[in-house]
Amino acid sequence: MSTEKKSAVITFKAEGEMLEALNNVPNRSEFIRAALLNALSETCPLCGGAGFLNAKQRQHWEDFTRLHTVRHCRKCDALTFECRDHAGSRGENNKCREHKHHKDKEECCQ
Repeated sequence: MSTEKKSAVITFKAEGEMLEALNNVPNRSEFIRAALLNALSETCPLCGGAGFLNAKQRQHWEDFTRLHTVRHCRKCDALTFECRDHAGSRGENNKCREHKHHKDKEECCQ
C-alpha cells in the first residue's frame, strides 16, 4: 500500500465580491485549503453540511425542538440546548428521562 498522499487541482467559480476578496488574500491556495478543512470538520451533524434538512431530518428536528430550546450559556456564551421543562432547575425532568438526556453532564453550564 502506498503512503504517498494523492493530490489534485480543484477549480471553482468565484465572482463579484468573493473574487475581489480572494484577490486580496496573500496566499489564496493556503487560505482556501484551510477554509475547506475547517468547514469539513465543523459540519452540522444533522444536515452533514448540506445547508438544509430533508423531510425525515426536518421531522427529527421538529421532534427535538418540541422538547428543547436553544439558549446562551452564562459561563461561556456558547449556544446550547436545554430541555423546555427545566425552567432553571438543575435536575433531570420527566421529558428528559424519556429521551435519555441528562442535564448534570453539562459541566460548562452548571
